[in-house]
Amino acid sequence: MTTLLLETHDLVKDYAIGGEIVHAVNNVSLSIARGEFVAIMGASGSGKSTFMNMIGCLDIPTSGTLLLDGIDTKTLDSDALAEIRNRKIGFVFQQFNLLARTSALDNVAVPLIYTGIGYTERRRRAQDRLEAMGLANRLQNTPAKLSGGQQQRVAIARALVTDPLMLLADEPTGALDTQISLDIMGIFQKLNDDGITVVLVTHEPDIAEYAARRIVFRDGQVIDDAAVKSRRRASAA
Repeated sequence: MTTLLLETHDLVKDYAIGGEIVHAVNNVSLSIARGEFVAIMGASGSGKSTFMNMIGCLDIPTSGTLLLDGIDTKTLDSDALAEIRNRKIGFVFQQFNLLARTSALDNVAVPLIYTGIGYTERRRRAQDRLEAMGLANRLQNTPAKLSGGQQQRVAIARALVTDPLMLLADEPTGALDTQISLDIMGIFQKLNDDGITVVLVTHEPDIAEYAARRIVFRDGQVIDDAAVKSRRRASAA
């Protein structure tokens, strides 16, 4: 039986710009099941980033309903939304968003600070995640001493350290060259094969082909939602 992880019903996000109301997301209804690998696509201004911010509990809808793991997010205050972000969602960004003067180990351990887990256990879990990313010999390196691909692996390890239900990746290959991008997509596919739900936001059609389902936004609405017919496979290096 398929279990839904994410549901949106008539989701709307409006902004007031120059005295006019802009419908950044306009009556979007869709669902994502546990274990799916979904690519969200669209040009700049299409609404995909606004939609990503709402499903990541980083922004609040103007109207409509957003259910995450069965929880209606509009019933939650800011503290409860922050807890959901920390416990149920792992974030991966284009620019990595690592702390510059902090080791890879301590960067990965940061999300666990807010869970009440002790220092020793935080570092053990962070080390386990980094080793799984092939970075056992880079634990004490700061971001400046890591390549772009290694920094993104650290960021993925950080996203996974709280054992989230969903990975939300915003243009994760945008700052990487072609081969490293393929390596990163291989990591996402392996994680998905292991049961983790992956939602990937991208403007690159070839990157979207590594997902199993593609959702396309235009003018704040979904104009296409279908399985990827010729899905590519990448190897996790």
